[in-house]
Amino acid sequence: MTKIILGILLVLGIGAGGVWLSLDDEERALVSNMPTDTNVLFWSVEQRDAAFRRLDAIPVLAQSNVIEAGDATYPLPEGQPLEVDMDVDAYMDEQRTAAIVVIHDGKLVMEKYGLGFDATGKWTSFSVAKSLTSTMVGAAIKDGAIQSIDDPVSKYIKGLEGSAYADVSIEQLLTMTSGVRWNEDYSDPNSDVAKFNNHQPEDGMDATVSYMSKLPRQAPAGEKWVYNTGETNLIGVLVSEATGKSLADYLSEKVWSRYGMQQDATWLLGSTGTEISGCCVQAATRDMARFGQFILNGAEIDGASILPEGWIAAATTKQADIGAPGRGYGYQWWTYDEGSYAAQGIFGQGIFIDPKRNLVIASNSNWPKATGDDVGTQRQDFYKSVQAAIDASRAGEALTAE
Repeated sequence: MTKIILGILLVLGIGAGGVWLSLDDEERALVSNMPTDTNVLFWSVEQRDAAFRRLDAIPVLAQSNVIEAGDATYPLPEGQPLEVDMDVDAYMDEQRTAAIVVIHDGKLVMEKYGLGFDATGKWTSFSVAKSLTSTMVGAAIKDGAIQSIDDPVSKYIKGLEGSAYADVSIEQLLTMTSGVRWNEDYSDPNSDVAKFNNHQPEDGMDATVSYMSKLPRQAPAGEKWVYNTGETNLIGVLVSEATGKSLADYLSEKVWSRYGMQQDATWLLGSTGTEISGCCVQAATRDMARFGQFILNGAEIDGASILPEGWIAAATTKQADIGAPGRGYGYQWWTYDEGSYAAQGIFGQGIFIDPKRNLVIASNSNWPKATGDDVGTQRQDFYKSVQAAIDASRAGEALTAE
């Protein structure tokens, strides 16, 4: 047994021998090869290969809530295979890509798998989940559970009164412009994102609220953008408090069961039993592509959008300057000035959406490192190659029509 398992068993007061006997052979193999460090940044590539497709598989590793799919499946008919001007197999090898699913004009034009992964498997999303979480804020507003994004978040979350978040609006939380001090340095063990995961909350208080309520103000609200996973976790608490439902249940109710996702997904839980809303949805890559298609189609189900009028336009255009030319941040979506936008997670997870080209690209990877300009630029080059292939195809169709 590894240190991580022993530590969890000790906290839960569960006998190690009994749990070990309850696991099947595949689960025992996974547990035996799990890293001793709970920080994913220090796992080996091989450990991540195994874990990213199985994080929700063993309850003693991580508890999760199921995001239930419905009976009907949203169809992804095959289209004309897309020919891009690059060696996609070589690109996948360099990116250590587990899956790429490309949808154009509602049709599947590219689907490739690597790392022993396939269409039936589920891969963890990391921060791609942020864009799913923010979409549930829009749904809660449409349902009347949240009155306005101009409301202070403390109106819905108890425990933030008197803190730096007392007067921060929901919109400022969505755009990560609260002005509250936060350090998201993944390599720094003393950063907030590192300490946050091990925080022990006061009795009866949500761990996220407990930690975030103690942070000091650094800048006036609305003036400075700082990437802050803790704030996305607060957004998850906001949705659950306002709707009276878990994030997994609400996402299932509004999207997963109704739009036609092919498989159940799962959402990992934090120490106090609520979803880690800034991370950790395990889903099939095709279903992540379907979520992108859902947003591209105006979040409509049965002819009506689950989101307020104008929500998607606001959510997917620059609301905050991130200091990168041509790019910005919306409501938990990364934006591009030319009109496309993306959900992104460390180690190469993503959903890229280009409305002008009616294009969705979903991908899951295990990059050699969590982030980096080199792997990020390489992925952008792949997106551009797909966009160029679509442009060329459209130009050819136009010539044929003449």
